[in-house]
Amino acid sequence: MDLELRQLRCLVAIVDTGTFTDAAIELGVSQAAVSRTLSALERVLGVRLLHRTSRSVTPTTAGVQVLARARQLLAEADNLVREATTGHTRLRIGHAWSAVGRHTAEFQRRWAARHPGVDLLLVRTNTATAGLAEGLCDLAIVRTPVDHHRFSHATVGSEPRYCVLAADDPWARRRSITLAEVGERVVMVDHRTGTTTLDLWPPGRQPRLEPINDVDDWLAAIATGRSVGITPQSTVTQYQRDGIVYRRLRDAPPVPVNLVWRSHDPHPATHAAIALLTELYQEGSP
Repeated sequence: MDLELRQLRCLVAIVDTGTFTDAAIELGVSQAAVSRTLSALERVLGVRLLHRTSRSVTPTTAGVQVLARARQLLAEADNLVREATTGHTRLRIGHAWSAVGRHTAEFQRRWAARHPGVDLLLVRTNTATAGLAEGLCDLAIVRTPVDHHRFSHATVGSEPRYCVLAADDPWARRRSITLAEVGERVVMVDHRTGTTTLDLWPPGRQPRLEPINDVDDWLAAIATGRSVGITPQSTVTQYQRDGIVYRRLRDAPPVPVNLVWRSHDPHPATHAAIALLTELYQEGSP
């Protein structure tokens, strides 16, 4: 016999209401149905779940453990149903580090005003597709090359690059840095989601790259002064930290900002998001 969600709901209802009679009322079934459902659950699991007296119902040791997992499973099932049924009334946009930087707050404000029927949710997921391949979002903001075989995309803008330094680094007194200078330093990079590769430098003049997997760890390493980083402008806005400064890389190519989605299953609000983000980046252009 397979485990069924209705059996777990029955167990939770009995414990929460305190009696089989009240559980039956809550579930809209007969008391006999509640008893049969609980018995079926105990047979599936092979353990007794409840101590039952004329005055009370309490979980057994095994029942306490099963009850905790039952609540989690039921919550996950409810979330699954809610996501499936709400569908296009919510738009989840994934990003790896910094959303759309200085445009993030205005994007959220304008979206709420223009599309009140579609809730906007920004989801940070530190993967190469910002959660899109994992099914955690409907659209993703990525600044790395797009897999055109798996996804569709639109370039909504571009961002200049900055060098990230410890606040007491000698370069912190300057207004800008060159790529050639950075080539003499150790550069911290996130190979999964980052935009810094050795292709920025000519052969023989490339820096030593050290990998790291999280923006907070990246900033902490740079703050020691032992290394530097290179990042798009969006990071400058989203991650202002004590001990860290950002200086413009004056000869580095800009970073394209792409909105990416699954080609076979685009969200109906995809083009609205593209239009608004393009508008914001155009307004922010010098």
